[in-house]
Amino acid sequence: MNYQQYRTARRLVHSCCNYDCGNCLLLDDSEECVCPQSITYSLVCRWFCVAVLPLDAGLCAALLHRADRKKCVLCGGYYLPKSNRAKYCPECATAARRKKEAERQRRRYYDSTHLGPKKP
Repeated sequence: MNYQQYRTARRLVHSCCNYDCGNCLLLDDSEECVCPQSITYSLVCRWFCVAVLPLDAGLCAALLHRADRKKCVLCGGYYLPKSNRAKYCPECATAARRKKEAERQRRRYYDSTHLGPKKP
């Protein structure tokens, strides 16, 4: 895990239901125990991996699904593709689809107005 990923994971730790003021409730056996996920650069907490990490799809793809992830052509972020033909992450896919549709309609309109029969 690089530093940026560590910082993002550290922010996500606060979303964990077992996180309480820097302590982990799962490891609490009548004495306070520091949350191990908040102080390490590796994934050590199973609960964090299963329940909290999927909240950030980009970080989840980067850390858990390294072999399956793809890089988005537009933004350069990593995502898990839903098919083998996917080129864009879900956020960029809608923008790319709208842009292509606008270009297709523009071409269609241009071809219909400029290639028609000439009037005498």
